[in-house]
Amino acid sequence: MSAAVKNPFEHIVEPLDPKHPEQQFFNLSKLGDPRYDRLPFSIRVLLESAVRNCDEFLVKRSDVESILNWKQTQFQTVEVPFRPARVILQDFTGVPAVVDFAAMRDAVMKLGGDPEKINPVCPADLVIDHSIQVDFNRKSDSLQKNQDLEFDRNKERFQFLKWGSKAFRNMRIIPPGSGIVHQVNLEYLARVVFNQDGLLYPDSLVGTDSHTTMIDGLGVLGWGVGGIEAEAVMLGQPISMVLPEVVGYKVHGAADKFITSTDIVLTVTKHLRQVGVVGKFVEFFGPGVAQLSIADRATIANMCPEYGATAAFFPVDDVSLQYLEQTGREPEKLAYITKYLKAVAIFRDYNDVSQDPEFTQVVELDLSTVVPCCSGPKRPQDRVPVSDMKKDFEVCLEAKQGFKGFQVAPQHHNATAPFQFNGKEYALSHGSVVIAAITSCTNTSNPSVMLGAGLLAKKAVECGLSVKPYIKTSLSPGSGVVTYYLRESGVMDYLSQLGFEVVGYGCMTCIGNSGPLPEPVVEAITQGDLIAAGVLSGNRNFEGRVHPNTRANYLASPPLVIAYALAGTVRIDFDNEPIGMSSEGKDVFLRDIWPTREEIQAVERMFVIPSMFKEVYEKIEHVNERWNSLAAPSDKLYTWDPKSTYIKSPPFFDGLTRKLQPPASITDACVLLNLGDSVTTDHISPAGNIARNSPAARYLTSRGLNSRDYNSYGSRRGNDAVMARGTFANIRLFNKFLNKQAPQTIHLPTGETLDVFDAADRYQQSRIPLLVLAGKEYGSGSSRDWAAKGPFLLGIKAVLAESYERIHRSNLVGMGVIPLEYLPGDTADSLGLTGRERYTVVIPELLTPRMVVDIKLDTGKTFQVRLRFDTDVELAYFRHGGILNYMIRKMSES
Repeated sequence: MSAAVKNPFEHIVEPLDPKHPEQQFFNLSKLGDPRYDRLPFSIRVLLESAVRNCDEFLVKRSDVESILNWKQTQFQTVEVPFRPARVILQDFTGVPAVVDFAAMRDAVMKLGGDPEKINPVCPADLVIDHSIQVDFNRKSDSLQKNQDLEFDRNKERFQFLKWGSKAFRNMRIIPPGSGIVHQVNLEYLARVVFNQDGLLYPDSLVGTDSHTTMIDGLGVLGWGVGGIEAEAVMLGQPISMVLPEVVGYKVHGAADKFITSTDIVLTVTKHLRQVGVVGKFVEFFGPGVAQLSIADRATIANMCPEYGATAAFFPVDDVSLQYLEQTGREPEKLAYITKYLKAVAIFRDYNDVSQDPEFTQVVELDLSTVVPCCSGPKRPQDRVPVSDMKKDFEVCLEAKQGFKGFQVAPQHHNATAPFQFNGKEYALSHGSVVIAAITSCTNTSNPSVMLGAGLLAKKAVECGLSVKPYIKTSLSPGSGVVTYYLRESGVMDYLSQLGFEVVGYGCMTCIGNSGPLPEPVVEAITQGDLIAAGVLSGNRNFEGRVHPNTRANYLASPPLVIAYALAGTVRIDFDNEPIGMSSEGKDVFLRDIWPTREEIQAVERMFVIPSMFKEVYEKIEHVNERWNSLAAPSDKLYTWDPKSTYIKSPPFFDGLTRKLQPPASITDACVLLNLGDSVTTDHISPAGNIARNSPAARYLTSRGLNSRDYNSYGSRRGNDAVMARGTFANIRLFNKFLNKQAPQTIHLPTGETLDVFDAADRYQQSRIPLLVLAGKEYGSGSSRDWAAKGPFLLGIKAVLAESYERIHRSNLVGMGVIPLEYLPGDTADSLGLTGRERYTVVIPELLTPRMVVDIKLDTGKTFQVRLRFDTDVELAYFRHGGILNYMIRKMSES
């Protein structure tokens, strides 16, 4: 208990069980404060962390008081520190984090400090799951071939990560082929209650993937942060956060027997988007929650970023404990988890209304009102009932270009494009399904929907139905356990017969690792200028994300993915049109083959058993032979290879000195891009394949690579030269300067249209600082650190937007890029901004959180904006030029 010596609350530390005095905990009930029992359960977790870590330096007694006083302070901007119990990373964000750590060690060394001080203090788990692609499908050896290609393409990155696992203490790496980070977290990594050095406390975490919130479904408070912020947490810094409002989401009623958890989550997503929960916690309560399995709750929590909340919390209850038992957690762990959570009143009975805490606001969902649905064609929150899909898609065809429109002329709505595939004639039309993927952490963690897909496949095959061979079908389970129960329950063979072979364990199609489509299919889509469709059981369907040739993408439950693959089109009314013809020549409707919840639950009870989880996870860290045999250096400082096109020492710390420079105004800046609403991190951050005509491709060619060796942007996140060139390189980026979608902009001094990187490079050569103008929800989507690092390297000093996604704003702060926000009622249009002006942002010497500053234009106009540094800690990071510079200076002291 040496860490608690200075803690003013150490008097409330006591043994959990007098028979085991070595297990102690901070007994919050001994605070004797009536406010505690009215706090939302999620806020109680924040309070426990503050009490346990109170040292009157990083965490103060006044912070504890602020959290206890949540009811009065929730509507104010009250900053509190939070020290999560652990950090979780995936390889796309993990590689740049380890690159930064390696570079920080070099920087500390140059400043005369001890480089080994740069080391995770907070435990970190890194799961390699984002590197595998669907290159092979529909063959029984697809899994092995994809995994072999993954290693061949990423050997250099994997060697670097293996070096990191040796060089840094407190960092565990889960090898490739193990599963999707969030499912591995749920089934294996989650502690629920930590038992560390004799002290018990709630498991909590932050992660470098926005869908970290999935773990909230198990009662572990967690959310996504930027990679930069996560690195600071790993180095022992608390997260500085504004004490959130908590929206209570009351669930009651019972779902129809044909409803899946995916239908529930898409309904919740649309509902909470309408309610408005950006930057807030959502906490679920009510008798309906008790009916939801942990997999169902995790599915809902996974989609939290799509409705904009920070966290979506389901407090631990008996169902949570049953899940821990089902997934093979030891009985002694279950015993102390239960006893501890009840002792600190963080254990929940959803049927007991006396336990309902106070909330900022309460909204309700009656499960009986949920209907089967999908979401799309371009955003997760755009829910479409399955019964309306055909009509909705046809409306989208004609509607003006936008989130629900493709602007296809009416005379072309029935256009077709014939093609040959494997010696047979086929034809595509608008709405033809060309990708059908059961993928992503959202649903592959959920036995009910995975077994539902398997049972649907079984009934379809027995009826004689099949999927057209040109449709790219794939099944990428979230863990080996999924394959285990699909095989044991006997449905795997039927999935395979429909083309849904296991192609890999990782986040694949959902992040754009969908691999190539057959050339004849691409040619037909291109020649016919068709709106082809992808249907996936994922959580993201933004433009250009899934595949460049699928302009319409729909999120759907795994059974519906199969249904649309069988139909071959999203332009079908399943209620009134058959899904296909049986082997006997009879019409088969979807209702004829759709399994009920009762059928699914019977199979789940029989085949999803603890021994499966134990068998898979006992060997998870050693089962990958190629990983085991991978040689990696063991030096504490990384030896950078100047020839490498994957791993490169970043320039973030070039010229860093011990002495702080005072903040300066941004003078006579040009606007690099003039953007609209809902610009996502997919639009900003490099993602997907590297286009052959892009600046990144030209750079790689200059380094002697052929186009087949370009790999993806995700695989090259450890190379800043590639990533800077891929920033704003999304083909669906809509720049008002050009009035069309293109990864280009106008170089204002010359009027030339250039690739974004080339224009930025010209500006930097002329020493002209840059701004970005944007609308609402700038930076929504995945938590990508390169969406901030890339703009920083392009010379962008500030972004001026109407509103920001929480994680992205934090990432901008972390890189020293200033997030500016229009004052209420102001927009670029209302202020008459064209983006062609020169901008001077006046930064005063004395800065305060959320202060208002002036912007002066070369036209003589002046207007005011808000400086979105929300806390004193964020201002400290800005003064140092970013969070990592702050940490380097701190670690170089003494």
